[in-house]
Amino acid sequence: MLVRTVDALRQQGWQTIVTVPEAGPLLDRLRAVGTPVVVVRAPVLRKSLLTPAGLVRSAVTGPVDLVRLVRTVRRLHPDVVYVNTLTLPHWVTAARAAGVPVVCHVRELESQVRPLVARGLVAPLLLATRVVANSRATGEFLQAAQPHLAGRVDVVHNGFDFPPPPAPRPPGRPERVALVGRLSPRKGQDVAVRAVAALARDGREVELDLIGTVYPGYEWFEEELRTLAVELGVARLVGFSGYLDDVWPALARADAVVVPSRLEPFGSVAVEALAAARPVVVSDVGGLPEIAEGEAAASVVPPDNVPALAIAVTTALDLARTSPEVLQEASRSVRHRFGRRRYDQQVVASLERALGPSA
Repeated sequence: MLVRTVDALRQQGWQTIVTVPEAGPLLDRLRAVGTPVVVVRAPVLRKSLLTPAGLVRSAVTGPVDLVRLVRTVRRLHPDVVYVNTLTLPHWVTAARAAGVPVVCHVRELESQVRPLVARGLVAPLLLATRVVANSRATGEFLQAAQPHLAGRVDVVHNGFDFPPPPAPRPPGRPERVALVGRLSPRKGQDVAVRAVAALARDGREVELDLIGTVYPGYEWFEEELRTLAVELGVARLVGFSGYLDDVWPALARADAVVVPSRLEPFGSVAVEALAAARPVVVSDVGGLPEIAEGEAAASVVPPDNVPALAIAVTTALDLARTSPEVLQEASRSVRHRFGRRRYDQQVVASLERALGPSA
């Protein structure tokens, strides 16, 4: 989404310079859209810091970093600073200290942390000129944590360049369900494995394709998933496809898609599934219900509810087999609602609002 935002700005005639805290594969993608990239060491707010003590430590060690970032802003002399994530709060403070308007685009929804931690996490945004939230749920979380943000939050759903929808999967057994996302307790892969086991007990064999890998240090979760599949007797029905740079071939191989997350700020996979004319089942968390809103090919179930997920998967698979026109309408709908042009216009408008009437 950062690359997409930069590309949108440059197409509108803006000059952009991107800073990143460390070198990585994103640099080549940014340079490919014609923007200079500068590596500037900056503290990143990791999940391990989302405790009162962690936030205090971050505040104590931050002044030296802040001075360096203020100097960087003054040297680059931008009209506006765009911070692509809540996890780089020092850039918000540095921009305002340098007297430059700043927009922070928030793609994180930490609604499960304690209220005190949430207030501390969101507090730097009080210095932002404008805040962009990637879903209504994210915006509501921010304003609940810091009510003074009211009136400064723009909700801009992610935007996509969609390839043509793949052909329907040829009828066959067993049916196949895809779950795309990093292997993590937050993503609810364990709930999906249990739902597949419940369906198998009822006589309906469904293959589950888990597409994604773990963060370093979370290897234990993949091991737990594999063990769970064995214990439930569905190891032959649960596949681990690993990371895929392009998920569309995986969507083409699926009859339906599930997003059984326990926490999800937005839910890009749900959009991509519907755009691919595949029925989708999502948890009633975060931004996922916003994607399913008004879509007959999407259903919403309570998180962590295995029976509800199993029933919804059955309905989705039946829909895939009997109602291609419903799926095609869903594809047309989400391509309009979450298209690239709409995203570009709304993000640029937020930056222009930060600059004021003279922009």
